Amino acid sequence: MHGRRLATTDEIIAVVSPDSEDALERLERWTDDRELRLAVVDVGRDISDVYTEDRPTLGVTIGGDGTFLEGIKTFAPRGIPLLGVNTGTLSFLARVEPDELEDALEEALRGRAVVDSRQQLHVSARGVDATGINDVTLEHVLPENPVNRKITRLHVFANDEYVGEFEGSGLAVSTPTGSTGLSLSANGPVHYPVNNESLQLVPLHTHQLGVRPVVMAPSTELRIVTGGRASLLVDGGRAHTILRENEEVLVTGADRHAHIVRTSYDDHFFTAITKKLGWDVRGEDDAGPDASAAPAPLSRNGADEGEDLVERARVLAEEVAQSAGEPLRELHGRVESITVKTDKADIVTEADHQANRIITTAIANEFPDHGIFSEEGGRIEADGPYTWVIDPLDGTGNFAHGNPNYAVSVALVEERYPVVGVVYVPETDELFSAVAGGEATENETPLSTTDRDRLDESMLLSGYDPDGSFLSNFYQEARGVRRLGSAALNLCYLASGSADAVWEYDTYPWDVAAGLVIARAAGARITNAAGEPFTFDFETGSRKMLLGSNGPLHPALLEHLEAGVVDR
Repeated sequence: MHGRRLATTDEIIAVVSPDSEDALERLERWTDDRELRLAVVDVGRDISDVYTEDRPTLGVTIGGDGTFLEGIKTFAPRGIPLLGVNTGTLSFLARVEPDELEDALEEALRGRAVVDSRQQLHVSARGVDATGINDVTLEHVLPENPVNRKITRLHVFANDEYVGEFEGSGLAVSTPTGSTGLSLSANGPVHYPVNNESLQLVPLHTHQLGVRPVVMAPSTELRIVTGGRASLLVDGGRAHTILRENEEVLVTGADRHAHIVRTSYDDHFFTAITKKLGWDVRGEDDAGPDASAAPAPLSRNGADEGEDLVERARVLAEEVAQSAGEPLRELHGRVESITVKTDKADIVTEADHQANRIITTAIANEFPDHGIFSEEGGRIEADGPYTWVIDPLDGTGNFAHGNPNYAVSVALVEERYPVVGVVYVPETDELFSAVAGGEATENETPLSTTDRDRLDESMLLSGYDPDGSFLSNFYQEARGVRRLGSAALNLCYLASGSADAVWEYDTYPWDVAAGLVIARAAGARITNAAGEPFTFDFETGSRKMLLGSNGPLHPALLEHLEAGVVDR
């Protein structure tokens, strides 16, 4: 999950531990001041009565790590991001102190926080079917008679490959988030949990000196067979059972990740372990030699001009396009299974609305003096020269039919000239990006158009072709004519060399604003049907013909267009 998506939050659900009244009062005042809905639930209680599905929601826990783990158990299955406020003592997970609660929330709701997607694990056994973010432990059950055996034997298989017999106090399977204490106790590594997907098998007080923790992929299926009675706990007791001899436990990485909100007011991971574990590599207050060179916040309230502003706008455009792509991808998965036309229309409308809200809210936060012109949301005027031109869902027809050829298009226009263009394809995770006069990239790989000059060697893309004249005039002449159903994608694929030319019978400004920047930066030539330079105009919002090519192919295209494709 991208942090920019938090900018649309309109509801906070707080899971609160006892003795946290002061922090809760601060949260209540803050949400009242911003007219945000707040629901408060005691730790351990269900939130079903206060949670509304598909409403932009932020989860907050107020307590220690135990409360935070309860929050994960509550929020992660619903895909709700979680921010932890620490009112406990020894806390590795909830890292925002109560005195900084308001500042941390302000940063999150302005879309400037980071959301870590943390690997979870899933465990199933007799009486247990649970998900955890820390670990699952299997330990020996103490005998009633103190002279009886006090160790356990556990047989472990990884994807049906026999790992071996673990004899001792037991073992744990931990995620990167839950690796710290248990791994250290077994002379294993501490895992940096950010963007780390793995599982670690950790022996507990093993009787074999050579046995060490083993790290494996989260897709690994661990099968553990008990050699006697064993106590199974998930995340310190969030799920628990007593197993008998020769029972099986299955552990693997969970399909759903937990989304944890991190702000600049958190203690960072290595700061936390330095303070709490006596990490010797750095002191508690040592931020490192480059701390003074930390980047400034993205928003400077429009104070900067020129290249710096354009580059900051490009970064923002990439972030908001990817953030908007998340709910589109989620809703696209739902629309594929729906057969009722009206229900599909409702989902497409919701997709347009959610994507547009994410983009426009983040832009308004970062560049409040800029105008916004969106297909979905209309126009917000501005006094300055900059206007954002947005199509939150280009390829609506494709989206409605479960077709993956749809995109998010975000452009910044200076006066009447597009200077920043970003197009994001949610289903394939392709991110096209460029600034005017700069380099076009796809996922940071430079793009360049082809150099073909012969129609019979060229692949063409067609947009709306009302009477089929473009197809009929070019189909026999070219290597192929394809129609994707998205003008933004057509221009990006021209830029990447996947096609040699693009024809659009008519285009709206939001269809092509971002794609124009990307295609031109990659070397494309863009004209109208008469070969005159294509002029971008969002003031009137009128439709315009567009012919784009790699450049060398343009004369041949214009010649065939004169044969009757358009009436000029």
